[in-house]
Amino acid sequence: MNTRAAALGFLILLTSCAVNPATGEREFMLVSESQEISMGREADPSVTQSYGLVDDPELQAYVSDLGTRLAEASERPQLPWSFKVVDDPIVNAFALPGGFIYVTRGILAHFESEAELAGVLGHEIGHVTARHSASQMSRQQIQQIGVGVGMIVSEGFRQYGGVAVAGLQLLNLSYSRGDESEADRLGLRYIARLGYDADAMIGVFEMLGQASGGRAGSLPEWQMTHPLPENREAAMREEIAATGVSRDGTVRRDEYLDMIDGIVFGDNPRAGYFEGPRFLHPELAFELTFPTGWQTVNQRAIVAAIAPAEDAVVMLSVSEEGEDPGTAIRTFLGGSGVQGGPVSESASDGIEVARADFEATTEDGTLAGEVAFIRYGELTYRMVGYSTPSRWPGYAPSVEATISSFARVTDPDVLGVQPLRL
Repeated sequence: MNTRAAALGFLILLTSCAVNPATGEREFMLVSESQEISMGREADPSVTQSYGLVDDPELQAYVSDLGTRLAEASERPQLPWSFKVVDDPIVNAFALPGGFIYVTRGILAHFESEAELAGVLGHEIGHVTARHSASQMSRQQIQQIGVGVGMIVSEGFRQYGGVAVAGLQLLNLSYSRGDESEADRLGLRYIARLGYDADAMIGVFEMLGQASGGRAGSLPEWQMTHPLPENREAAMREEIAATGVSRDGTVRRDEYLDMIDGIVFGDNPRAGYFEGPRFLHPELAFELTFPTGWQTVNQRAIVAAIAPAEDAVVMLSVSEEGEDPGTAIRTFLGGSGVQGGPVSESASDGIEVARADFEATTEDGTLAGEVAFIRYGELTYRMVGYSTPSRWPGYAPSVEATISSFARVTDPDVLGVQPLRL
């Protein structure tokens, strides 16, 4: 078996070399361009759902137009390029295979000009044109020849947990430092082709260095797998000198600052926030309290808490608009591999609840927990808490209390809270 796998791997290595469109170099590649595009298209809805988009059509069009012009100046203008601003306060930018690129409102708030935004978009375009994600995936595929990969939770149950897994796994593919340096050089190439000031790339690295406070351990998310900003800055100065690109090109500082004027800065409390274990959502006017001491998570599609031992979780997500809780819970309990106990239904203060204990069979074992569907306002929410059957009895009271804590918010100070804006 091992001999056959090794022989197969060697054959693949011999027959799977392709010319990198951005660098002109031959490299090992198992992923075709059509596969890249398919993966990006399939993953894009998961990214959009998980992060959410900034509700500013003018800003979205501005970033999309700039990104499209840069992409058209690249070696792969034929890709279905897409550029979106996601509603996340973290300083971050990332790309999916096939030309799907995202920048956070957090990073936009730190740029000083359109040229700096162009530099970061150019960097992400460089990852796509140089096929860095596809290259990483090809390496993983060759390593997995003859090796079976199991799933932790069955797909039938995972969808009820409210976790968008498909596609987001692509975001976990880390680039090498060589990839990052290459993307920096390609980003410089693309902004120079559009006449932007090359020094904008240096400005980006200076900003990232300031955001990290000069400490490698506190780098923004976008920087965690990148060379240190000061090293990138030095390398970029050398690249600018070697290529002779313009250091007196387009900057568009005033136009950019006008475009981001009023953008939300930092966390947006209107989308929900924590006060200790208590979660409050001003926009939807509800609150609930998670178990004390659990690690909390607040994302657009899900709010959750994880036990200190990481062996139990309770999470809240939106089910369906206007869905009847009784119907919803019976659909859940009738799912593949799910066995449910008696359903309890109640209504109070405009809140309808249907809840039940359950066990769910997965490919790696059995989970035990409690599920509740809660209709409040125009939405129906789904709360699921679970652990292993042996540990569930110890966690059940905490999960039950969390579900029971779902309540209407009436405090005008909470309902009226507003985010900081530039």
